[in-house]
Amino acid sequence: MQRCRVAVIGATGYTGGELVRLLLNHPHAELVALLRLSSEETLPLHKAHPHLRGLTDLECMPYDERALDGVDVAFLAVPNGVAMDLVPSLLTRGIKVVDLSADFRFRDADTYERWYRKRHAATDWLARAVYGLPELRRPQLREASLAANPGCYPVSALLALAPLVRRRLVHFDSIVIDSKSGVSGAGRSRLEVAYLFTELDNDFRAYGVAGHRHTPEMEQELSALAGERVRVTFTPHLVPMVRGIFTTVYATLREPMGAADVYNFYAADYNREPFVRLLDLGELPRVKAVVGSNFCDLSVFVDERTQRVIVLSVLDNLIKGAAGNAVQCFNLMFGWDEHAGLWHGGLAP
Repeated sequence: MQRCRVAVIGATGYTGGELVRLLLNHPHAELVALLRLSSEETLPLHKAHPHLRGLTDLECMPYDERALDGVDVAFLAVPNGVAMDLVPSLLTRGIKVVDLSADFRFRDADTYERWYRKRHAATDWLARAVYGLPELRRPQLREASLAANPGCYPVSALLALAPLVRRRLVHFDSIVIDSKSGVSGAGRSRLEVAYLFTELDNDFRAYGVAGHRHTPEMEQELSALAGERVRVTFTPHLVPMVRGIFTTVYATLREPMGAADVYNFYAADYNREPFVRLLDLGELPRVKAVVGSNFCDLSVFVDERTQRVIVLSVLDNLIKGAAGNAVQCFNLMFGWDEHAGLWHGGLAP
């Protein structure tokens, strides 16, 4: 069986740990290097991820380009602003890249610089990147050398909205995206008081109101689907759970339509998608049904009184919202079965 030599750069964070866990069980991946940028010290993998103890002899080594000799693909689970300094060298060496940061998600550097407040250091490489949402960019990902993995919120929102927007079924100025996320979405290095257990437990708060950085990413991809500019109102919330995203999107229909009619459009788009599960009419999704898996569950409703469509979307922010989706991109980039390393259900209870 053909295998790819794989490196994970940024292996000590939550997303890096999930990448390692998934790739260790991938039939076509030979994990050969775990690298870290935050320290000059070597760290045993189980010190960063106790649940992975005994599964590999690899250690998390300080970043060294020599460790990438012979590597076929590198996953970059690094902070925003770091990947742009690494990607040109990797691609020049013939190493394919799946970047989980925001550095290559945007088609123009100005948008990135405005929302992330950092000058882009690799603007010449932006055109090489393919936005890494397989359900929207599958043909392009099969030819890609650089996949820009989406943000977790955009995955949940774009999958919920794509059938409506590509068919122009809703008014594009009416889209509201309301998301709730578990705390792991903030990453492992957050030290603010707001992320302490004593502050989060029994609480529920909004953040990034009218200015979250995932907003332009959603608008870019929705505008591409619509063929015209789309703007959205997006508000994320932090809830006291470890992982999972529950997104509710609202939009006003252009023409009167019932839930069954809208449902049929979603079925046409998603019935053959391996990792999007369209629930029966009237069925409500649950975060617990997707945690630990690469699935996104969708449920479609129409408020016939107001003619607003309501779509509920749930996924695991660390899997379909990050590491699992990245592995799905990897499968496409190398021609593997798209299910490879990902075909398992969530955790229950």
